[in-house]
Amino acid sequence: MIEARNIFKSFEGKEVLKDVSAIFHKGKTNLIIGQSGSGKTVFLKTLVGLFEPSLGEIFYDSRNFTAMKNADKIKLRQEIGMVFQGGALFDSHTVEENVRFPLDLFTSMSNEEKLDRTNFCLKRVNLVNVNHLFPSEISGGMKKRVAIARAIALNPKYLFCDEPNSGLDPKTSIVIDELIQEITQEFDMTTIVNTHDMNSVMGIGEYIIFIYQGHKYWEGTSQDIFTCDNKELNDFIFASKMFQKMVRG
Repeated sequence: MIEARNIFKSFEGKEVLKDVSAIFHKGKTNLIIGQSGSGKTVFLKTLVGLFEPSLGEIFYDSRNFTAMKNADKIKLRQEIGMVFQGGALFDSHTVEENVRFPLDLFTSMSNEEKLDRTNFCLKRVNLVNVNHLFPSEISGGMKKRVAIARAIALNPKYLFCDEPNSGLDPKTSIVIDELIQEITQEFDMTTIVNTHDMNSVMGIGEYIIFIYQGHKYWEGTSQDIFTCDNKELNDFIFASKMFQKMVRG
């Protein structure tokens, strides 16, 4: 579980996050949604420790991440997997080397153990016989799956995904969503996904928070959205033509 308590974040005097609190539960796909410039990406980066909150506290399973010393934060970060927007693979590394990278960095495993773990993670995201290919030689959807394999290499307790469907076609996006949800449940992780994709919201949104102008304006599940009377949220979700079609049948 990850808990954010009364988070404020400012940059050069401009307040971006304003008293945002949320609880993200273990074994569920937790989504942060909102329009561009709403503060959702800043919130995700604050949760994961890329930004320090101006005020407020963040807890990882009752451990106060905000109050930790740097050495303790570095240790906790080894329990975190991150899927960056665009995948952020190393172009000069093979698929195998990309997935193995955190194992080389943070573990004392033998080469054989690292290879076994790498192959396990690749198989788990349904990638075989791609170890020696480079990112330029695989599709966009495969790159995202490699990024997920790398993110779970250290068997993390917490998984963060920043716009994992960015640049993907709808069919491939569904594959990635379902994979994230399956892995979350299988490994009982606390997963937080930053997205504006309404297909993701309706498909895997077990807990959703909507950020609007730096505030948390709404929280609930994908089913709650159908009966929501929050004007700002409705304006956001009904901007999606796909969502309109789904509702109107």
